[in-house]
Amino acid sequence: MRSRLALLDVTRLVAALMVVFYHYTAWHHSNWGPENASEAWPLLSRITTFGNLGVPLFFIVSGFVILLSSYGRRPSQFIGSRVGRLFPAYWVGVLATGILVFFIWADAGDKLTYADWAVNFTMFQSAADVPDIDGVYWTLWAEMRFYGWILLLMLLGWLTPGRMIAFAGLWPVAGILADAAGLEALDTVLMKQHAPLFAGGIALFLIFRFGHTPLRWIVLGTNVALSAFFTGKRVSGEVESLVGYTIAPEVYWPIVVALFALLAGMTLTRARDWSIPGATTAGALTYPVYLLHQMWGWWLIGILAPVLPRPVTLAVVVALVLVAAFAVHRAVERPYGRTLSEKVTQGLDWAGERFSAAAAGLRPALLRRTG
Repeated sequence: MRSRLALLDVTRLVAALMVVFYHYTAWHHSNWGPENASEAWPLLSRITTFGNLGVPLFFIVSGFVILLSSYGRRPSQFIGSRVGRLFPAYWVGVLATGILVFFIWADAGDKLTYADWAVNFTMFQSAADVPDIDGVYWTLWAEMRFYGWILLLMLLGWLTPGRMIAFAGLWPVAGILADAAGLEALDTVLMKQHAPLFAGGIALFLIFRFGHTPLRWIVLGTNVALSAFFTGKRVSGEVESLVGYTIAPEVYWPIVVALFALLAGMTLTRARDWSIPGATTAGALTYPVYLLHQMWGWWLIGILAPVLPRPVTLAVVVALVLVAAFAVHRAVERPYGRTLSEKVTQGLDWAGERFSAAAAGLRPALLRRTG
C-alpha cells in the first residue's frame, strides 16, 4: 500500500485491537476467574463490547485495499499476491494454535481432531464444513470469497470503472434476492450480510481512483445503508448471545455510517497524504495480531490472572501478542511472503503458457477434422 495512505495502516491495527479487547474483556469466556469476562470487566466491557465492529471495519477496508493493490495486475499476480500475503502467517497461526489446543490446553480442543487441524492449513475448512481451529478464522473464509469475485472479474476482463461500479451495486442486491428465494448455496457465494461492506469499499476506491460521479455516490450510499442494517442485526444478536448485553440493532447504524465516513475522510481528503511514523509497522502487525490473539491470549489470561492484577494481566497479554505478531512478521512474512508470491505467480504464468500452447496446437487438428 502506498505510504500516502498511511492512515489506513493505522486503522487496520486499530480494528484488530478492537477485536482483541472485545475477545479479552467482553466475550463470554471465564479465563479471568469463575465469572465471565464481561463480569470481570463490568465497566470496560460496556465499551469493548463494540469491538466486534472491528470485523466490519476490516471488510470495508479490504474492499478498498484489494482493488487498490490489484488494479492493473494480471490474474496470476493477484493470486500470487494473495497467497504470499495470507498464507505464511496463517500457517504459523494454525500450527501454533494446534500445538496449544492439542498438547498444552487440551480442554480448548476437545471437540477438534487432528484431521480438522490438517484441513485448517488449507484455509478452506469452512467450505469443507470443518470447524476452525481458532474461531476468528471465520473471517478469512469471507475474505477468500471476496477475492474469488475479484479474480472472476479479472478473468472476464471486467475490472473497469463502469463494470466495477455496476458490480458494487448489483452484488449486494443479488445476495438479498438469493436469501429471499431460499437459495442457500447461492447465498453462501453472495454473502448477503457482508457483501455491502466489501462493495462499499469498492465504491470508495472507484471515487478515490477515478473521481466523483453521482452514480458512484449513490452506490456507496446504498451500500452504507445496507451495511448498517445487516451489521446492526448481526452484531446485536452476537452481543446478546456471546456477551449478555442487549443492544438494539439501531444503535449500530450510525456507528457503521461513521466507519464509512472515517474511511472516506482518510482517502478522499488531504488526510490521504499524511505521513505517520510507524504506520507501516502498524499495518504489518495487523494480520498476525488477528491470527494469534484469541486462543493464546485466553490461555495466557488463565495463567496470569490468578497471580497478577487484572489490568496488569491485560496489558502483559496484549504486549505479548504484539511482540509475537512482530516476530511472525519479521521471521516469516518478510523473508517468505514475497518469495511465495513470486513462485506462485511464476507457476501460474508457466501453466497458462503451456495451456495456451497446447490449445494452439489442437486448433489446426480440430479445423481439419471439422473441415
